[in-house]
Amino acid sequence: MAAETRRMATRDAYGEELVEIGRENPDIVVLDADLSGSTKTSLFARVFPERFFNTGIAEANMIGIAAGLAAAGKIPFASTFAVFAPGRVYDQIRMSVAYPALGVKIAATHAGLTVGEDGASHQALEDLALARVLPNLTVIVPADGPETRAAVRAAVAHPGPVYLRLGRAPVPVIYPDGRSFTIGRYDVLKEGRDVALVASGIMVDICLQAALSLAADGVLAAVVNASTLKPLDEETLLAVAARTGAVVTAEEHSVIGGLGGAVAEFLSGTLPVPVVRVGVADRFGRSGRPDELLEAYGLTPRAVADAARKAVSLKRA
Repeated sequence: MAAETRRMATRDAYGEELVEIGRENPDIVVLDADLSGSTKTSLFARVFPERFFNTGIAEANMIGIAAGLAAAGKIPFASTFAVFAPGRVYDQIRMSVAYPALGVKIAATHAGLTVGEDGASHQALEDLALARVLPNLTVIVPADGPETRAAVRAAVAHPGPVYLRLGRAPVPVIYPDGRSFTIGRYDVLKEGRDVALVASGIMVDICLQAALSLAADGVLAAVVNASTLKPLDEETLLAVAARTGAVVTAEEHSVIGGLGGAVAEFLSGTLPVPVVRVGVADRFGRSGRPDELLEAYGLTPRAVADAARKAVSLKRA
């Protein structure tokens, strides 16, 4: 029997890495809006209580305080659920963080459908669209725990503001511990000649599974981990689009305004090829177990494989 795949929630990796970088850098400070047990910033709070600030259920205040700390030379990580940042505090992020390009790191957990039973009110499916449109804001969606750890370190080194999208549910670990991470650089996890599967977050592993089923049918799919939504890795996107002639994007987000929109916008003006988007259609989430929701909303290896076949057929039309 094959060994069970190791699984870890990206929010857990985030909380653990905060403690490590906190030991290394006294300028790291962490803020939370009364959700530290869920966002895992409670780990940092236990070790560095003097550098942790619980602002209560006042997310707008949290962003304003984080901006002030960044202006004073600190490196603040401000954490809450993705429905609250950017959702509830968009104006504060826009005017106090993005506009002055202050180095606030907004780490938003509980993104996407896999929040599960909490339902539509807590399933952020539009946060990437909101974050991506803001000038100066770097947007990162790690695929697993080791990549999350590396992305946190990259966020610290990056001088400007960062939006880091994290999840609640444990997901398969793809990378080994100690993975390196470069903002704006994608990872081609599998080469292919027929279609490129460009994915972010939990959909990276799902695309790897889809590529296996496609290979059994003679369709060779490349798999690309597009972990930085902004800036795009235009060089890699152009290379895989030119090599395969067809692209499928996959994300745990609305098909409007997220990774699929960004890739389609870029390729349409540089190297037009068929782009088929896999994501949540123009609808809200609902309550259910994560695996049930992924099936119900078409975020599965089968759905990705079907989209890949459609993309291949379109390039032959």
